[in-house]
Amino acid sequence: MSRKVIGGPTGTGRDPNAKLLRVVDIKTHFRTEKGTVRAVDGVSFTLDRGRTLGVVGESGSGKTILSRSIMGLLPKRNVVRQGHVYYEGTDIIGLPDEEMRHVWGSEMAMVFQDPMTSLNPVKKIGKQITESLFLHLHMDKQDAHDTALALLSSVGIPEPEQRLNEYPHQLSGGMRQRVVIAIALACGPKLLFADEPTTALDVTVQAQILNLLQQLQRERHMAMILVTHDLGVVAGRTDEIAVMYAGKVVEHAPTPVLFSNMKMPYTEALLSSIPKLDYPSHTRLEVIPGRPPDLINPPRGCRFAPRCKYAQERCLNEEPPLIAAETPGHMFRCWFPVGSPEGEEALSRNLAAGASASGVPVTDVPMPASLAGRS
Repeated sequence: MSRKVIGGPTGTGRDPNAKLLRVVDIKTHFRTEKGTVRAVDGVSFTLDRGRTLGVVGESGSGKTILSRSIMGLLPKRNVVRQGHVYYEGTDIIGLPDEEMRHVWGSEMAMVFQDPMTSLNPVKKIGKQITESLFLHLHMDKQDAHDTALALLSSVGIPEPEQRLNEYPHQLSGGMRQRVVIAIALACGPKLLFADEPTTALDVTVQAQILNLLQQLQRERHMAMILVTHDLGVVAGRTDEIAVMYAGKVVEHAPTPVLFSNMKMPYTEALLSSIPKLDYPSHTRLEVIPGRPPDLINPPRGCRFAPRCKYAQERCLNEEPPLIAAETPGHMFRCWFPVGSPEGEEALSRNLAAGASASGVPVTDVPMPASLAGRS
């Protein structure tokens, strides 16, 4: 049976009435000398046009590999990619590079973490922007130049005519990131991946770049997947959030629901580790004890259990499924959810004992208000 083709300038084979992106049980494993690394281990979600999904987790949780797996930007050797990625109804997993080249840039694009390494240091900025315009939109030289000029202006770069003739090393970090955004948006993609787009930037420039992405997304009615380790970044900039840990989604909910009624202890720990402006000077920052698990030999039960202050024996031996909460669209993996009677009892038991079943010390963990006054 022949396969539908997504490629080509007209995008044949796509269904514009389907969900823009539907990811079904995608797995990405890397074969190494020590064993198979389960970097992404069964992730599913959908994303519609104009919507923003935040993907949050610590370094090594699988966020970046998930984005690259969806786009097909993975090494060719020692990689196993399974599952389905439906873009406008067509499964793009396994499409050859010749067909994917019609997708990259024109249909979906990525803003990478470090603009200095994602830009070619020996090519002028103008040349790097116009490459995709020639390839995908078949513009002539003058139209491509005018479009590149307009793109640099749209991302807030001063003196854009001059910048077109400069090299990446002549620009500041913030301006390089704006150039990367301009390149990603050059062909009008419907889906933009922003992979830690502010990692190498100072705090004030970070806010400018995030606000710029949000503004451009609204203007172009793009869908966006914003990848970050900071829940604070996605709080006011996303429609929904997927929290990843050790290659799996451990909680997925509409953004307001996640912050008002989080269920997964890992989500709670991530939020607690963010410094607060109202903290007194020299307040000790909260940290998540331990370290992420070995993805070659992950824990038998819940992958967060060895670091969790709620952990019980069941958590160490049985992996929790992704189950639905009472709020529509809210899913989580936990036997003893935050705020539930079972979770409060588990935390209270661990506080009384001084450690969780996994050995995590909890004697210094603040007791939730719901437990205050209980003996």
